[in-house]
Amino acid sequence: MIKNLSPQSRLRTKATSLLASTVLLSSAVSFTVHAQTEQQQALYDIAKNVSAENIEKDITTLVNFGTRHTLSETESDTRGIGAARRWIKSEFDKISAACGGCLEVYYQSEVISGEKRIPDPVEVVSVIAIQRGTTDPDRYVIMSGDIDSRVSDVMDFTSDSPGANDNASGVAGTLEAARVLSKHKFNGSIVYAALAGEEQGLFGGRIMAKQAKEDGWRIKAVLNNDMIGNIEGVNGVINNTTARIFAEGTRVTETEKEARMRRFTGGEVDSPSRNLARYIDKIADKYIENLDTMVIYRLDRFGRGGHHRPFNDLGYPGIRIMETNENYTRQHQDLRVEDGIAYGDTLDGVNFDYAAKLTGLNAVSLAA
Repeated sequence: MIKNLSPQSRLRTKATSLLASTVLLSSAVSFTVHAQTEQQQALYDIAKNVSAENIEKDITTLVNFGTRHTLSETESDTRGIGAARRWIKSEFDKISAACGGCLEVYYQSEVISGEKRIPDPVEVVSVIAIQRGTTDPDRYVIMSGDIDSRVSDVMDFTSDSPGANDNASGVAGTLEAARVLSKHKFNGSIVYAALAGEEQGLFGGRIMAKQAKEDGWRIKAVLNNDMIGNIEGVNGVINNTTARIFAEGTRVTETEKEARMRRFTGGEVDSPSRNLARYIDKIADKYIENLDTMVIYRLDRFGRGGHHRPFNDLGYPGIRIMETNENYTRQHQDLRVEDGIAYGDTLDGVNFDYAAKLTGLNAVSLAA
């Protein structure tokens, strides 16, 4: 027994034990560093695997449906929002088949009527795909884009409304993120959502957020992508190296007690949505080449809205990712030429490499 050893023997035993502990600790640190390095490389690879070519093809397909107005044709296979949503579902189904059925793909709908922009009964149908987590499937992060499009008159559901940037770019990005991330496994669940009814009143987001609340989803992040393809602003600035992240401050669901605490702690800057935005900003700095994101401390642009808002309204952390320099001649416009200016949201106003860059930002943020 050790107590019968000589002082010299006990010293040698302690030294041997210390050396063994040091070796074990060194091995553990080395393993941790190696694991972290592998994880970081995987995130770099996810960003690089996003395909601008795929995004271009998907935006082109969506534009070719003529119009995707919420009130538009649903029976045709070539025109209108019905054809568009069926095609989106078929793409999610293909992605799922390629990963051995790793996605749960379904329509989510509700009949809306009596609203200013939907006066008569209309079924608002979104397309949802869920990639279930392996160890914590009840924890969700969501990436979304909007299916529908519009022209100058928000009630005009027959005129051509290509909606290339607003918001075929967001849907194409969501599809491409699903293609890339479905090749990996994650602890939590990832939801890819093509939401409908945005231009008529954020109805797809309202329906999804309400259902998530009823089902008890633990939503940790909602990344709403609305216009992620334009680099040329109406101000003449052309820039493919920046993007904006809009994030609200105080939660609309804040209680009186929480408001008192916030007043004395300055917590309005530390809201869940703003923490999420700052995290994505950090991801951009580390993993996305030549991209500087700017966190904007507002829910959205002045007088505008997006599909993250219905989730914010129920207390979920949600942000909007979009281009920096907007071109208003390409937003919500009838197709026309006036005074030498071409109006309308057409394919030539989309930079596909830039859309791929912002899609990569989404994909890495969801994976990290």
